[in-house]
Amino acid sequence: MFIDEARISVKAGNGGNGCMAFRREKFVPRGGPSGGDGGRGGDVIMESTERHNTLVHFRFNPEYKAERGRHGEGSNCTGREGEDVILKVPVGTIVYDNATGERVHDFSGPDERLVIACGGRGGRGNARFATSTHQAPREHELGHLGEERILRLELKLLADVGLVGYPNAGKSTLISRISAARPKIADYPFTTLQPNLGVVAVGEEPEQISFVVADIPGLIAGASQGAGLGTQFLRHIERTRFLAHLVDVSDASGRPSPVQDFEVISEELRQFGAGLKDKPVIVVASKIDVANPDKLDELKRYAKNKKLALYPVSAVTGKGIPELLWAMTEKVTSTRRADSPAAIEELFPSETDVHGTEEPLAEPILDAASGDGFKVRAPKKKSANKSASARKRSAKTVTKKSAKRTATKKSASKKTSRKPASSTKRPAVKKRPARK
Repeated sequence: MFIDEARISVKAGNGGNGCMAFRREKFVPRGGPSGGDGGRGGDVIMESTERHNTLVHFRFNPEYKAERGRHGEGSNCTGREGEDVILKVPVGTIVYDNATGERVHDFSGPDERLVIACGGRGGRGNARFATSTHQAPREHELGHLGEERILRLELKLLADVGLVGYPNAGKSTLISRISAARPKIADYPFTTLQPNLGVVAVGEEPEQISFVVADIPGLIAGASQGAGLGTQFLRHIERTRFLAHLVDVSDASGRPSPVQDFEVISEELRQFGAGLKDKPVIVVASKIDVANPDKLDELKRYAKNKKLALYPVSAVTGKGIPELLWAMTEKVTSTRRADSPAAIEELFPSETDVHGTEEPLAEPILDAASGDGFKVRAPKKKSANKSASARKRSAKTVTKKSAKRTATKKSASKKTSRKPASSTKRPAVKKRPARK
């Protein structure tokens, strides 16, 4: 069962109460207060993992409560802390606060951890209140309450390619042909009621390239306003790198024009918003084994006028599948390279000055007119003459400083030098004549 929405209630553990106790022990007449502090309550932690791909485990177990802290005890014993509760969510889950509608966090990568409800602090025992003038306190604190919240979880699948189109256009058959996914396939509309993910591997090791393809349930006119399955699954293609728009060119669809089918679905994507109209699109003409030549020619002319890449394929016979896979691989590789840190460094390079610090050549500035995106400010160029003159000035400064330092050392050595003491002869002592 695929569940992409859930509402849960989380409650962090309360802190333990502080203890009021006095030390009573033999041969200790004045033991004093010995009440310990209460333990801290457990937290509720949410962690993203790749082991889950649905929120079904939250649908049937919506309440989670962490353990409370243990109360303080005598002999200055602090209570044990409560155990944390860890909730595993699939990658791509967005957490909203149900009361305010504020987005708490977006788990866009694996192994991300977030404390969504903090445990309460433990109360202080009476030993904490002892002073020199208040030696037998009877005050103690109760434990603080843990946080309690109601959260709304919304899952948006992370895929590289999103397959869109009318119901029964051949999306499920195509993903079963190019990957190991086995969705339900039948000859009636709305066979697919939930998104299906398939991993496609192109090439051979060690140069094999793999990417994820998402099969989205069929769209019809008015889907952006709730017709058919409505916008229930359109959010799953918000994070795709590009879209593969499948158009049925056979007479089995019962619709007269494949160009009109393409324009209707494109308009629904535009009205839904979320940047879907700006995503790169490749057109896939499906069911060419039973295609109507007039419809196929009409779609080819339209794609040529709009400068769109068109790939006629047949998922049953396999015709055109290798060309489509290599086109998808090149598109995925180019978009991944554009999103890599090296590409971002090329957009905003940095130079290293003489002191070793990096200075950005372009400064990203928020565009106030549109409200989104970045506008790159051109860097100020330094002339070669100016830099050469600056180097000359710095060299002169260094020469003057070194000469001054040398003169100072010489004068100091002259002042501190002592002259050798002159050797003076003591005057000769006259001897008294001896008495006769």
